[in-house]
Amino acid sequence: MILKNILKGILIGIGSIAPGVSGGTFAMMLGIYDKITDAIGNFYVDFKSKMIFLCSISLGVAIGIIGFSRILEYLFVSHEFASKFVFVGIMIGSLPSIFNEAKKQGFTKYYFLPMFFTLFLTVGFAFMENDTIAVQTLSSLSFRESIFYGGVISLGTIIPGISSSILLMYAGVYNLILDAIGSIKIDILFPLGLGFGFSTLFLSKCINYMFKKYYGWTYFMVLGFVLGSITTLIPPIASIKDFIIGFILISISTVLSYKFSQKLLTSKNSSNQN
Repeated sequence: MILKNILKGILIGIGSIAPGVSGGTFAMMLGIYDKITDAIGNFYVDFKSKMIFLCSISLGVAIGIIGFSRILEYLFVSHEFASKFVFVGIMIGSLPSIFNEAKKQGFTKYYFLPMFFTLFLTVGFAFMENDTIAVQTLSSLSFRESIFYGGVISLGTIIPGISSSILLMYAGVYNLILDAIGSIKIDILFPLGLGFGFSTLFLSKCINYMFKKYYGWTYFMVLGFVLGSITTLIPPIASIKDFIIGFILISISTVLSYKFSQKLLTSKNSSNQN
């Protein structure tokens, strides 16, 4: 179980630093989003088991961020078109499982209201991504600035569909932070971690409360974030060749993601029955 959680954490870590994606989206896809927010927001209840769970997830996230930062930087610079289509397929394949989880405690058509609201909100962030090219890149960060941007990273990790990478690009610090992670620059990573930790605790507490009081509304709100991520991640298609390549990549990654998410859902249901 610990090894599985570490592997899931690695995927969440990758989602946290991939442009246009978020760690929260990957947590939703893996079926552990509500479990993570509950463990963080209420860590003092059943402390031992939740700490073991959080430590294994956190270890995986750290491995995913540190171990794959250079790889993702290369892929999204040298093979952006293919990389984005693969991520789109991964997210599409997980949608059936997320939708089933969202209506687990009942369904009403009014749940679509928060879903469409967060969908349009996420699409709005796409316009920020379009403006990142014109933003000046910073060469250094102060202690306070690092704490603040740690909170920004937490926002993208906890809330699906809000890409911290896009926000960091818009602020002109994405490459600086990615380099600090890859080179393990403690003077930036320490305050970054402080901001991340405090923000994660606060956001998890809020979202966990919403899940307990308004499960359906909250889950469909989160589903809107995920749908918005998919629409904003699709790269421009300039030719028939691009369309064919994109279709093939999406098809393969969608099928693999669907089978993987169904396997996770079956495993989760079996664990709940036991």
